[in-house]
Amino acid sequence: MAWPPRQWTAVRGTRGTRPAAVPTVPDRAGGMRGTPYPTLDGLVRAARSLVAARPGTLRLRVAGTSRAGEPLWLLSAGHGSRQVLTVAGAHANEPVGGASSLRLAGEFARDPAVLEALDCTWNLLLCLDPDGTRLGERWMTARPPGAPSSEPESHEPHEPHEPHEPQEPQEPQEPQEPQEPQEPREPYELRGSHEPREPWTPTVEEYFRGFYRPDFGGHPEFPPAAGDPRPPIPESRALMALIDDLRPVVQFSLHGVDVGGSFLQLTRSMPGVPEAFRAVVAELGVPLEHRPFDGMEWFVDSPGVLVRPEGAPDDDRDPSGFTSQSTWLYPMRYGAVSAVVEAPLWGVAAVGDPSPVADPERAIARAADVLLSRTKELEEALGGRAHRPPRDARGTPYYTAARELMDIGPGVVGTWTTYDARGLGGSALAATAGNAASLGIAARRIPLRAVAMMRQAFTDAPEGTAALDALVRDWSHELTTTFGARWLPVHRQTSLHLRTMRHVAARLLTGRPPAR
Repeated sequence: MAWPPRQWTAVRGTRGTRPAAVPTVPDRAGGMRGTPYPTLDGLVRAARSLVAARPGTLRLRVAGTSRAGEPLWLLSAGHGSRQVLTVAGAHANEPVGGASSLRLAGEFARDPAVLEALDCTWNLLLCLDPDGTRLGERWMTARPPGAPSSEPESHEPHEPHEPHEPQEPQEPQEPQEPQEPQEPREPYELRGSHEPREPWTPTVEEYFRGFYRPDFGGHPEFPPAAGDPRPPIPESRALMALIDDLRPVVQFSLHGVDVGGSFLQLTRSMPGVPEAFRAVVAELGVPLEHRPFDGMEWFVDSPGVLVRPEGAPDDDRDPSGFTSQSTWLYPMRYGAVSAVVEAPLWGVAAVGDPSPVADPERAIARAADVLLSRTKELEEALGGRAHRPPRDARGTPYYTAARELMDIGPGVVGTWTTYDARGLGGSALAATAGNAASLGIAARRIPLRAVAMMRQAFTDAPEGTAALDALVRDWSHELTTTFGARWLPVHRQTSLHLRTMRHVAARLLTGRPPAR
Protein backbone atom coordinates (compact mmCIF):
# COMPACT_ATOMS: atom_id res chain seq x y z
CA MET A 1 0.00 0.00 0.00
CA ALA A 2 1.39 3.38 -1.00
CA TRP A 3 1.93 5.71 1.90
CA PRO A 4 1.99 9.50 1.50
CA PRO A 5 5.19 11.24 2.56
CA ARG A 6 5.27 12.69 6.03
CA GLN A 7 4.73 16.41 5.71
CA TRP A 8 3.96 18.16 8.93
CA THR A 9 2.65 21.56 9.78
CA ALA A 10 5.21 23.31 11.95
CA VAL A 11 5.56 26.75 13.41
CA ARG A 12 9.00 28.31 13.39
CA GLY A 13 9.28 30.20 16.63
CA THR A 14 11.96 32.41 18.09
CA ARG A 15 13.89 31.72 21.22
CA GLY A 16 12.38 33.41 24.22
CA THR A 17 8.99 33.89 22.57
CA ARG A 18 6.12 32.68 24.68
CA PRO A 19 3.90 30.12 22.94
CA ALA A 20 0.52 31.28 21.75
CA ALA A 21 -2.44 30.52 23.98
CA VAL A 22 -4.38 27.38 23.12
CA PRO A 23 -7.15 28.86 20.98
CA THR A 24 -10.87 28.82 21.25
CA VAL A 25 -11.83 27.54 17.82
CA PRO A 26 -15.47 28.15 16.88
CA ASP A 27 -16.74 26.60 13.66
CA ARG A 28 -17.82 29.36 11.31
CA ALA A 29 -19.00 27.14 8.48
CA GLY A 30 -22.33 28.91 8.51
CA GLY A 31 -25.88 27.75 8.98
CA MET A 32 -29.21 28.72 10.43
CA ARG A 33 -28.35 28.56 14.11
CA GLY A 34 -24.75 27.48 14.51
CA THR A 35 -23.74 23.85 14.78
CA PRO A 36 -23.83 21.45 17.73
CA TYR A 37 -20.73 19.74 16.31
CA PRO A 38 -17.82 20.96 14.18
CA THR A 39 -18.37 20.60 10.47
CA LEU A 40 -15.66 19.02 8.33
CA ASP A 41 -14.22 22.42 7.42
CA GLY A 42 -14.44 23.48 11.05
CA LEU A 43 -12.47 20.43 12.12
CA VAL A 44 -9.57 21.33 9.85
CA ARG A 45 -9.58 25.01 10.87
CA ALA A 46 -9.58 24.07 14.54
CA ALA A 47 -6.75 21.59 14.07
CA ARG A 48 -4.62 24.17 12.26
CA SER A 49 -5.21 26.70 15.02
CA LEU A 50 -4.15 24.21 17.67
CA VAL A 51 -1.00 23.28 15.75
CA ALA A 52 -0.10 26.94 15.29
CA ALA A 53 -0.45 27.48 19.04
CA ARG A 54 1.51 24.38 20.11
CA PRO A 55 3.93 23.44 17.31
CA GLY A 56 6.19 21.56 19.67
CA THR A 57 3.38 19.25 20.71
CA LEU A 58 1.04 18.97 17.72
CA ARG A 59 1.57 18.17 14.03
CA LEU A 60 -0.88 17.87 11.15
CA ARG A 61 -0.49 15.90 7.94
CA VAL A 62 -2.49 14.22 5.18
CA ALA A 63 -2.78 10.46 5.70
CA GLY A 64 -4.53 9.67 2.42
CA THR A 65 -7.37 10.82 0.19
CA SER A 66 -11.02 9.90 -0.20
CA ARG A 67 -12.80 8.71 -3.32
CA ALA A 68 -13.69 12.32 -4.13
CA GLY A 69 -10.16 13.58 -3.45
CA GLU A 70 -10.78 14.92 0.05
CA PRO A 71 -7.70 14.82 2.32
CA LEU A 72 -7.77 12.56 5.36
CA TRP A 73 -6.19 14.69 8.08
CA LEU A 74 -4.10 13.18 10.86
CA LEU A 75 -3.44 15.31 13.95
CA SER A 76 -0.64 13.88 16.10
CA ALA A 77 0.28 14.89 19.64
CA GLY A 78 3.42 14.14 21.62
CA HIS A 79 6.66 12.35 20.78
CA GLY A 80 6.45 9.13 22.78
CA SER A 81 7.77 5.79 21.57
CA ARG A 82 4.38 4.05 21.65
CA GLN A 83 1.56 4.89 19.28
CA VAL A 84 -2.15 5.38 19.99
CA LEU A 85 -4.65 5.85 17.16
CA THR A 86 -8.10 7.42 17.38
CA VAL A 87 -10.41 7.22 14.37
CA ALA A 88 -13.31 9.68 14.08
CA GLY A 89 -15.94 10.23 11.42
CA ALA A 90 -16.16 6.63 10.24
CA HIS A 91 -19.92 7.02 9.70
CA ALA A 92 -21.31 10.10 7.97
CA ASN A 93 -24.20 10.48 10.42
CA GLU A 94 -22.06 10.37 13.58
CA PRO A 95 -20.28 13.74 13.97
CA VAL A 96 -19.41 13.53 17.66
CA GLY A 97 -16.06 11.79 17.07
CA GLY A 98 -14.60 14.90 15.47
CA ALA A 99 -15.68 17.03 18.41
CA SER A 100 -14.13 14.53 20.81
CA SER A 101 -10.87 14.51 18.86
CA LEU A 102 -10.59 18.30 18.95
CA ARG A 103 -11.30 18.38 22.65
CA LEU A 104 -8.66 15.73 23.35
CA ALA A 105 -6.10 17.56 21.21
CA GLY A 106 -6.85 20.73 23.14
CA GLU A 107 -6.17 18.94 26.41
CA PHE A 108 -2.86 17.63 25.10
CA ALA A 109 -1.94 21.12 23.92
CA ARG A 110 -2.55 22.51 27.40
CA ASP A 111 -0.84 19.65 29.24
CA PRO A 112 1.63 17.65 27.09
CA ALA A 113 3.04 16.08 30.25
CA VAL A 114 0.13 13.64 30.08
CA LEU A 115 1.61 12.17 26.91
CA GLU A 116 5.11 12.16 28.36
CA ALA A 117 3.91 10.15 31.35
CA LEU A 118 2.39 7.58 28.98
CA ASP A 119 5.43 7.65 26.66
CA CYS A 120 3.08 7.76 23.70
CA THR A 121 2.29 9.66 20.55
CA TRP A 122 -1.47 10.07 20.19
CA ASN A 123 -2.69 10.18 16.59
CA LEU A 124 -6.16 11.51 15.74
CA LEU A 125 -7.63 10.74 12.32
CA LEU A 126 -10.12 13.59 12.26
CA CYS A 127 -12.59 12.21 9.70
CA LEU A 128 -12.36 8.84 7.95
CA ASP A 129 -15.32 9.47 5.61
CA PRO A 130 -15.17 13.11 4.50
CA ASP A 131 -17.24 12.46 1.36
CA GLY A 132 -20.15 11.07 3.34
CA THR A 133 -19.74 13.70 6.03
CA ARG A 134 -20.24 16.45 3.44
CA LEU A 135 -23.64 14.94 2.66
CA GLY A 136 -24.48 14.15 6.26
CA GLU A 137 -23.73 17.47 7.96
CA ARG A 138 -26.46 19.52 6.28
CA TRP A 139 -28.86 18.90 9.16
CA MET A 140 -26.55 21.10 11.24
CA THR A 141 -25.85 23.88 8.77
CA ALA A 142 -28.84 24.25 6.44
CA ARG A 143 -32.56 23.70 6.23
CA PRO A 144 -33.05 20.27 4.61
CA PRO A 145 -36.03 19.64 2.31
CA GLY A 146 -39.32 19.30 4.13
CA ALA A 147 -38.00 20.74 7.39
CA PRO A 148 -40.71 22.68 9.27
CA SER A 149 -39.27 26.18 9.57
CA SER A 150 -40.39 29.74 8.99
CA GLU A 151 -36.88 30.76 7.98
CA PRO A 152 -36.05 31.37 4.32
CA GLU A 153 -34.90 28.43 2.23
CA SER A 154 -31.16 27.84 2.41
CA HIS A 155 -28.80 27.16 -0.45
CA GLU A 156 -29.74 24.51 -3.00
CA PRO A 157 -29.38 21.08 -1.33
CA HIS A 158 -27.21 18.29 -2.67
CA GLU A 159 -24.61 20.74 -3.95
CA PRO A 160 -21.78 18.39 -4.95
CA HIS A 161 -18.36 18.82 -3.47
CA GLU A 162 -15.88 19.05 -6.30
CA PRO A 163 -13.02 16.54 -6.11
CA HIS A 164 -9.65 18.14 -5.62
CA GLU A 165 -6.09 17.30 -4.91
CA PRO A 166 -5.31 17.16 -1.19
CA GLN A 167 -3.76 20.35 0.08
CA GLU A 168 -0.96 20.30 2.54
CA PRO A 169 -1.51 22.31 5.74
CA GLN A 170 -1.11 26.04 5.23
CA GLU A 171 2.13 27.60 6.36
CA PRO A 172 1.28 29.13 9.75
CA GLN A 173 2.35 32.52 10.91
CA GLU A 174 4.80 33.28 13.68
CA PRO A 175 3.25 32.72 17.12
CA GLN A 176 1.70 35.85 18.58
CA GLU A 177 1.57 36.95 22.15
CA PRO A 178 -1.34 35.23 23.91
CA GLN A 179 -4.57 37.20 23.92
CA GLU A 180 -7.47 37.10 26.30
CA PRO A 181 -9.68 34.22 25.13
CA GLN A 182 -13.11 35.16 23.83
CA GLU A 183 -16.35 33.54 24.88
CA PRO A 184 -16.70 30.31 22.88
CA ARG A 185 -19.31 30.32 20.15
CA GLU A 186 -19.56 26.54 19.86
CA PRO A 187 -19.91 23.67 22.34
CA TYR A 188 -16.57 22.04 21.57
CA GLU A 189 -14.70 24.74 23.48
CA LEU A 190 -11.08 23.70 23.78
CA ARG A 191 -9.94 25.73 26.76
CA GLY A 192 -11.90 24.51 29.74
CA SER A 193 -13.70 21.48 31.07
CA HIS A 194 -16.95 23.22 32.04
CA GLU A 195 -20.13 22.25 30.21
CA PRO A 196 -20.73 25.08 27.73
CA ARG A 197 -24.08 26.24 26.48
CA GLU A 198 -25.06 24.79 23.12
CA PRO A 199 -26.35 26.89 20.21
CA TRP A 200 -29.61 24.94 20.15
CA THR A 201 -31.09 21.62 21.19
CA PRO A 202 -31.76 19.63 18.02
CA THR A 203 -34.81 17.43 17.62
CA VAL A 204 -34.85 13.91 16.23
CA GLU A 205 -36.85 15.19 13.26
CA GLU A 206 -34.28 17.89 12.46
CA TYR A 207 -31.55 15.27 12.55
CA PHE A 208 -33.35 12.94 10.17
CA ARG A 209 -34.40 15.72 7.80
CA GLY A 210 -30.74 16.00 6.77
CA PHE A 211 -29.77 12.38 7.37
CA TYR A 212 -27.19 10.56 5.26
CA ARG A 213 -25.41 7.28 5.88
CA PRO A 214 -23.90 5.44 2.89
CA ASP A 215 -24.75 1.96 1.76
CA PHE A 216 -22.78 -0.81 3.46
CA GLY A 217 -20.06 -0.95 0.81
CA GLY A 218 -19.32 2.75 1.32
CA HIS A 219 -18.26 2.48 4.97
CA PRO A 220 -14.46 2.75 5.30
CA GLU A 221 -14.33 0.64 8.46
CA PHE A 222 -15.99 -2.27 6.66
CA PRO A 223 -13.80 -3.27 3.69
CA PRO A 224 -14.85 -6.33 1.66
CA ALA A 225 -14.53 -9.74 3.27
CA ALA A 226 -11.99 -12.31 2.12
CA GLY A 227 -12.99 -13.70 -1.24
CA ASP A 228 -15.00 -10.64 -2.22
CA PRO A 229 -13.67 -9.46 -5.60
CA ARG A 230 -14.30 -5.79 -4.84
CA PRO A 231 -11.21 -3.82 -3.78
CA PRO A 232 -11.26 -1.79 -0.56
CA ILE A 233 -12.20 1.85 -1.05
CA PRO A 234 -9.37 4.43 -0.76
CA GLU A 235 -10.38 5.44 2.77
CA SER A 236 -10.12 1.83 3.95
CA ARG A 237 -6.73 1.43 2.31
CA ALA A 238 -5.50 4.65 3.91
CA LEU A 239 -6.57 3.53 7.38
CA MET A 240 -4.96 0.11 7.01
CA ALA A 241 -1.77 1.72 5.70
CA LEU A 242 -1.77 4.07 8.68
CA ILE A 243 -2.11 1.11 11.05
CA ASP A 244 0.74 -0.66 9.24
CA ASP A 245 2.88 2.46 9.60
CA LEU A 246 2.09 3.26 13.24
CA ARG A 247 1.53 -0.24 14.65
CA PRO A 248 -0.50 1.29 17.48
CA VAL A 249 -0.88 -0.26 20.90
CA VAL A 250 -4.58 0.56 20.76
CA GLN A 251 -7.01 1.82 18.15
CA PHE A 252 -10.05 3.78 19.32
CA SER A 253 -13.04 4.14 17.01
CA LEU A 254 -15.41 6.90 18.12
CA HIS A 255 -19.08 6.48 17.30
CA GLY A 256 -22.37 8.21 18.08
CA VAL A 257 -25.55 6.15 17.83
CA ASP A 258 -28.50 8.39 17.04
CA VAL A 259 -31.03 7.14 19.63
CA GLY A 260 -30.36 4.68 22.44
CA GLY A 261 -27.54 4.21 24.92
CA SER A 262 -23.81 3.88 25.27
CA PHE A 263 -21.82 0.69 24.90
CA LEU A 264 -18.24 -0.47 24.38
CA GLN A 265 -16.83 -3.11 22.02
CA LEU A 266 -13.36 -4.57 22.65
CA THR A 267 -11.46 -6.90 20.35
CA ARG A 268 -10.04 -8.66 23.39
CA SER A 269 -10.84 -8.86 27.07
CA MET A 270 -9.36 -6.13 29.28
CA PRO A 271 -9.74 -6.69 33.05
CA GLY A 272 -11.02 -3.63 34.86
CA VAL A 273 -12.14 -1.79 31.73
CA PRO A 274 -15.84 -2.86 31.71
CA GLU A 275 -16.31 -1.70 35.29
CA ALA A 276 -14.51 1.58 34.63
CA PHE A 277 -16.56 2.18 31.48
CA ARG A 278 -19.85 1.64 33.32
CA ALA A 279 -18.68 3.98 36.08
CA VAL A 280 -17.99 6.72 33.50
CA VAL A 281 -21.40 6.20 31.90
CA ALA A 282 -23.13 6.38 35.28
CA GLU A 283 -21.24 9.49 36.40
CA LEU A 284 -22.17 11.30 33.18
CA GLY A 285 -25.82 10.28 33.39
CA VAL A 286 -25.74 8.48 30.04
CA PRO A 287 -28.02 5.47 29.46
CA LEU A 288 -26.18 2.16 29.15
CA GLU A 289 -27.32 -0.37 26.53
CA HIS A 290 -27.89 -3.56 28.52
CA ARG A 291 -27.37 -5.74 25.42
CA PRO A 292 -26.55 -3.65 22.32
CA PHE A 293 -28.15 -4.37 18.95
CA ASP A 294 -24.68 -4.19 17.36
CA GLY A 295 -22.16 -7.02 17.61
CA MET A 296 -24.63 -9.89 17.41
CA GLU A 297 -21.75 -12.38 17.18
CA TRP A 298 -19.67 -10.76 19.93
CA PHE A 299 -19.50 -12.10 23.49
CA VAL A 300 -21.59 -10.19 26.04
CA ASP A 301 -18.92 -9.69 28.69
CA SER A 302 -21.22 -7.74 30.99
CA PRO A 303 -23.92 -5.07 30.64
CA GLY A 304 -22.92 -2.60 27.94
CA VAL A 305 -19.65 -4.33 27.02
CA LEU A 306 -19.07 -6.67 24.07
CA VAL A 307 -15.82 -8.59 23.53
CA ARG A 308 -14.71 -10.28 20.35
CA PRO A 309 -14.71 -14.06 21.04
CA GLU A 310 -11.34 -15.80 20.92
CA GLY A 311 -10.93 -17.80 17.73
CA ALA A 312 -13.73 -15.95 15.95
CA PRO A 313 -13.42 -15.73 12.15
CA ASP A 314 -11.74 -12.71 10.61
CA ASP A 315 -15.00 -11.61 8.99
CA ASP A 316 -17.51 -9.51 10.91
CA ARG A 317 -21.22 -9.97 10.22
CA ASP A 318 -23.85 -7.23 10.42
CA PRO A 319 -27.38 -8.14 11.67
CA SER A 320 -28.58 -7.71 8.08
CA GLY A 321 -26.14 -10.38 6.91
CA PHE A 322 -23.56 -7.98 5.39
CA THR A 323 -20.08 -9.40 5.96
CA SER A 324 -16.81 -7.46 5.99
CA GLN A 325 -13.24 -7.54 7.24
CA SER A 326 -13.65 -4.82 9.81
CA THR A 327 -10.72 -2.47 10.30
CA TRP A 328 -11.38 -2.88 14.02
CA LEU A 329 -9.75 -6.30 13.67
CA TYR A 330 -6.85 -5.17 11.47
CA PRO A 331 -4.51 -4.02 14.32
CA MET A 332 -4.74 -7.44 15.96
CA ARG A 333 -1.94 -8.63 13.66
CA TYR A 334 0.35 -6.31 15.64
CA GLY A 335 -0.95 -7.43 19.02
CA ALA A 336 -3.10 -4.32 19.42
CA VAL A 337 -6.60 -4.00 20.80
CA SER A 338 -9.41 -1.94 19.28
CA ALA A 339 -12.00 -0.20 21.43
CA VAL A 340 -15.21 1.00 19.78
CA VAL A 341 -16.88 3.63 21.96
CA GLU A 342 -20.53 4.55 21.36
CA ALA A 343 -22.01 7.76 22.76
CA PRO A 344 -25.71 8.39 22.00
CA LEU A 345 -26.98 11.68 20.59
CA TRP A 346 -30.40 11.12 22.17
CA GLY A 347 -30.41 8.91 25.24
CA VAL A 348 -33.14 6.41 26.11
CA ALA A 349 -33.15 5.29 29.74
CA ALA A 350 -35.20 2.17 28.95
CA VAL A 351 -32.32 0.47 27.09
CA GLY A 352 -30.54 -0.11 30.40
CA ASP A 353 -33.45 -1.84 32.15
CA PRO A 354 -32.27 -5.33 33.28
CA SER A 355 -35.77 -6.51 34.20
CA PRO A 356 -36.63 -9.90 32.65
CA VAL A 357 -39.19 -10.07 29.85
CA ALA A 358 -41.90 -12.70 30.27
CA ASP A 359 -42.24 -13.47 26.55
CA PRO A 360 -39.10 -12.53 24.55
CA GLU A 361 -40.41 -14.15 21.37
CA ARG A 362 -43.44 -11.88 21.42
CA ALA A 363 -41.21 -8.82 21.87
CA ILE A 364 -39.11 -9.91 18.88
CA ALA A 365 -42.25 -10.48 16.81
CA ARG A 366 -43.50 -6.97 17.63
CA ALA A 367 -40.20 -5.42 16.57
CA ALA A 368 -40.18 -7.49 13.38
CA ASP A 369 -43.70 -6.37 12.54
CA VAL A 370 -42.79 -2.70 12.99
CA LEU A 371 -39.76 -3.03 10.71
CA LEU A 372 -41.51 -4.92 7.92
CA SER A 373 -44.80 -3.00 8.01
CA ARG A 374 -43.10 0.40 7.93
CA THR A 375 -40.88 -0.68 5.06
CA LYS A 376 -44.02 -1.70 3.17
CA GLU A 377 -45.64 1.65 4.00
CA LEU A 378 -42.62 3.45 2.59
CA GLU A 379 -42.75 1.34 -0.59
CA GLU A 380 -46.37 2.38 -1.06
CA ALA A 381 -45.63 6.05 -0.41
CA LEU A 382 -42.90 6.01 -3.06
CA GLY A 383 -45.03 4.29 -5.67
CA GLY A 384 -43.19 3.95 -8.97
CA ARG A 385 -40.13 5.73 -7.59
CA ALA A 386 -39.41 2.90 -5.15
CA HIS A 387 -37.33 1.11 -7.80
CA ARG A 388 -36.50 4.06 -10.04
CA PRO A 389 -33.43 6.18 -9.16
CA PRO A 390 -33.83 9.96 -9.23
CA ARG A 391 -33.14 11.82 -12.46
CA ASP A 392 -30.75 14.18 -10.71
CA ALA A 393 -27.52 12.29 -10.03
CA ARG A 394 -26.98 14.34 -6.87
CA GLY A 395 -29.76 12.34 -5.26
CA THR A 396 -28.25 8.98 -6.18
CA PRO A 397 -26.18 8.43 -2.98
CA TYR A 398 -29.31 8.97 -0.87
CA TYR A 399 -31.42 6.69 -3.05
CA THR A 400 -28.83 3.88 -3.13
CA ALA A 401 -28.42 3.85 0.64
CA ALA A 402 -32.17 4.10 1.27
CA ARG A 403 -33.01 1.34 -1.20
CA GLU A 404 -30.53 -0.97 0.53
CA LEU A 405 -32.17 -0.30 3.91
CA MET A 406 -35.58 -1.07 2.42
CA ASP A 407 -34.28 -4.44 1.21
CA ILE A 408 -32.59 -5.70 4.39
CA GLY A 409 -35.69 -6.07 6.56
CA PRO A 410 -36.18 -9.81 6.02
CA GLY A 411 -32.48 -10.47 6.72
CA VAL A 412 -32.57 -8.48 9.96
CA VAL A 413 -35.73 -10.24 11.10
CA GLY A 414 -34.15 -13.58 10.26
CA THR A 415 -31.17 -12.73 12.46
CA TRP A 416 -33.45 -11.75 15.33
CA THR A 417 -35.63 -14.84 15.18
CA THR A 418 -32.78 -17.35 14.84
CA TYR A 419 -30.25 -15.75 17.20
CA ASP A 420 -28.49 -18.27 19.42
CA ALA A 421 -26.89 -16.78 22.53
CA ARG A 422 -25.10 -19.96 23.57
CA GLY A 423 -21.38 -19.35 23.86
CA LEU A 424 -21.90 -15.57 23.61
CA GLY A 425 -22.65 -14.81 27.24
CA GLY A 426 -26.12 -16.33 27.28
CA SER A 427 -27.86 -12.98 26.74
CA ALA A 428 -30.77 -13.90 24.47
CA LEU A 429 -32.48 -11.19 22.44
CA ALA A 430 -35.35 -9.38 24.17
CA ALA A 431 -34.67 -11.35 27.36
CA THR A 432 -34.49 -8.06 29.26
CA ALA A 433 -36.66 -4.98 29.03
CA GLY A 434 -33.56 -3.04 27.99
CA ASN A 435 -32.79 -5.23 25.00
CA ALA A 436 -36.46 -5.32 24.00
CA ALA A 437 -36.32 -1.51 23.93
CA SER A 438 -33.12 -1.64 21.85
CA LEU A 439 -34.83 -3.92 19.32
CA GLY A 440 -37.84 -1.62 19.19
CA ILE A 441 -35.60 1.36 18.46
CA ALA A 442 -33.69 -0.56 15.77
CA ALA A 443 -36.96 -1.62 14.14
CA ARG A 444 -37.98 2.03 13.85
CA ARG A 445 -34.53 3.40 13.01
CA ILE A 446 -34.09 1.42 9.78
CA PRO A 447 -37.25 2.59 7.96
CA LEU A 448 -36.86 6.12 9.36
CA ARG A 449 -33.36 6.36 7.92
CA ALA A 450 -34.68 5.02 4.63
CA VAL A 451 -37.54 7.49 4.28
CA ALA A 452 -35.31 10.39 5.35
CA MET A 453 -32.83 9.63 2.58
CA MET A 454 -35.54 8.90 -0.01
CA ARG A 455 -37.00 12.35 0.68
CA GLN A 456 -33.63 13.93 -0.05
CA ALA A 457 -33.07 11.72 -3.08
CA PHE A 458 -36.12 13.20 -4.81
CA THR A 459 -35.58 16.86 -4.02
CA ASP A 460 -35.43 17.47 -7.79
CA ALA A 461 -39.06 16.29 -8.09
CA PRO A 462 -40.90 17.75 -5.10
CA GLU A 463 -44.31 16.73 -6.40
CA GLY A 464 -45.61 13.73 -4.52
CA THR A 465 -43.16 14.08 -1.62
CA ALA A 466 -45.74 15.25 0.91
CA ALA A 467 -46.29 11.65 1.98
CA LEU A 468 -42.55 11.22 2.58
CA ASP A 469 -42.42 14.45 4.59
CA ALA A 470 -45.29 13.20 6.72
CA LEU A 471 -43.56 9.88 7.40
CA VAL A 472 -40.33 11.61 8.47
CA ARG A 473 -42.32 13.86 10.80
CA ASP A 474 -44.58 11.17 12.24
CA TRP A 475 -41.96 8.46 12.66
CA SER A 476 -39.48 10.88 14.26
CA HIS A 477 -42.13 12.02 16.72
CA GLU A 478 -43.22 8.46 17.49
CA LEU A 479 -39.63 7.33 18.10
CA THR A 480 -39.03 10.27 20.44
CA THR A 481 -42.23 9.91 22.45
CA THR A 482 -42.44 6.11 22.58
CA PHE A 483 -38.98 5.77 24.09
CA GLY A 484 -38.61 9.13 25.85
CA ALA A 485 -35.51 10.07 23.84
CA ARG A 486 -33.63 12.99 25.43
CA TRP A 487 -30.88 15.05 23.80
CA LEU A 488 -27.51 14.43 25.45
CA PRO A 489 -25.40 17.62 25.54
CA VAL A 490 -22.37 17.36 23.28
CA HIS A 491 -20.00 18.02 26.16
CA ARG A 492 -21.23 14.86 27.86
CA GLN A 493 -20.97 12.87 24.63
CA THR A 494 -17.34 13.92 24.22
CA SER A 495 -16.62 13.38 27.92
CA LEU A 496 -17.73 9.78 27.55
CA HIS A 497 -15.35 9.30 24.63
CA LEU A 498 -12.41 11.01 26.32
CA ARG A 499 -12.70 9.39 29.73
CA THR A 500 -13.08 5.94 28.21
CA MET A 501 -10.06 6.44 25.95
CA ARG A 502 -7.91 7.77 28.78
CA HIS A 503 -8.77 4.81 30.98
CA VAL A 504 -8.11 2.17 28.31
CA ALA A 505 -4.85 3.85 27.23
CA ALA A 506 -3.60 4.12 30.81
CA ARG A 507 -4.39 0.46 31.48
CA LEU A 508 -2.48 -0.62 28.38
CA LEU A 509 0.48 1.75 28.69
CA THR A 510 1.01 1.87 32.46
CA GLY A 511 -0.85 -1.16 33.78
CA ARG A 512 -3.00 0.98 36.05
CA PRO A 513 -6.01 3.30 35.73
CA PRO A 514 -5.42 7.00 35.10
CA ALA A 515 -5.13 9.46 37.95
CA ARG A 516 -8.39 11.24 38.70
